Amino acid sequence: MSSADFDREWRLGELFDARMLERIAPALAELLEADLAILDRDGAPLWGRPDPDARREALVLELEPAGFLASRGASPARLHSAGRMFTAQLRAEARYRMASALHLEAITQDFETLKLEHARLLASEARYRKLSEELEARVAAQVADLEARQRQLYQAEKLASVGQLAAGMAHEINNPLGFVNSNLGTFKLYLDKFAALHPRLAEGEAAWQSLDLDFVIEDGADLLADCSAGLGRIARIVADLKSFSNVDRPPEELADLNACLQHAVGVAATPPVPGVRLKTALAPLPPLPCNPGHLNQVFFSLIRNGMQAIQDAGRPGTVQVASEAGPAGITIHIRDDGVGMSPAQLARAFEPFYTTRPVGTGTGLGLSTARNIVLAHRGSIELTSTPGKGSTATLFFPTTP
Repeated sequence: MSSADFDREWRLGELFDARMLERIAPALAELLEADLAILDRDGAPLWGRPDPDARREALVLELEPAGFLASRGASPARLHSAGRMFTAQLRAEARYRMASALHLEAITQDFETLKLEHARLLASEARYRKLSEELEARVAAQVADLEARQRQLYQAEKLASVGQLAAGMAHEINNPLGFVNSNLGTFKLYLDKFAALHPRLAEGEAAWQSLDLDFVIEDGADLLADCSAGLGRIARIVADLKSFSNVDRPPEELADLNACLQHAVGVAATPPVPGVRLKTALAPLPPLPCNPGHLNQVFFSLIRNGMQAIQDAGRPGTVQVASEAGPAGITIHIRDDGVGMSPAQLARAFEPFYTTRPVGTGTGLGLSTARNIVLAHRGSIELTSTPGKGSTATLFFPTTP
């Protein structure tokens, strides 16, 4: 409501319409016991017919009359009292009108304020929605980047393991290849002796004895047996490597973790490490849906760490691999009696690139990669260690959903 509404001079006709005057005017006339007319400020009749000689009583609301009561027969005192009463009603109506207008204006202003606030909230919601979408996109990009880096770390650790395996396997395969090649060279000489026998067949037994063919036959059989054993050894090494690397197998399948452990032990034991023994105590296990190639990498990495810890201790030792099945899942223990780790080293054992070995002899990714792989299989891995006495890695894989 504007200030002009408070300062305005109300007219009687604005405050009381004809219907309201029809209710009030007869009662006033009855109180006056005389004729009555109600006029506006300009003297125009609003109710009744004024007598030209009628006395008028001004109905003053503020400074100016809003209208008049006119009566010829009423006494001045009664007319004045009726005017005061009617003026009070007019003022009450004026206050009511002003209060209503003020209330309506306040509601209108509140509504406009609410509309502005609603518009601001919509704009803020749009900004937050856009920001949320940008954050989600950035988080998705960061997650994709982390996954890519994790794959790179896994590949780096796997390549480091492959490098060490390659050196050992090359030596291990080269040995049987060497004696197989030597045996085949000797066997060729034996065949040459049989070839030399052909022109001397007429000499009979003397030629046979002269060429010492009894020894050739006996030693030739031994040479062939050695070659067969050497080739079988190479085939076993290749089969272990193929199974270890999960070649030609689906990325996830129902696997026997005992078989994975045996493959990892077989690969880790090639070539044998002086002073290090590998022992297994494997209990029957239920099949586990997993990626055997990844778990082979975990088991090999932990077994290799145990062997290195024994070498670092400078004394003979044993790496023991044990498995057991429980109601909740499968537990695997890989223990060594090597050099062990201090509490400070143990606290950082799973940090990427952290290693207790000399610079250039370890990537520091083995345990970190192993933990990531185990967590990806819904499992857990714990490491306990005592300096000078060895370490134990405990892995758990749930078999229930």
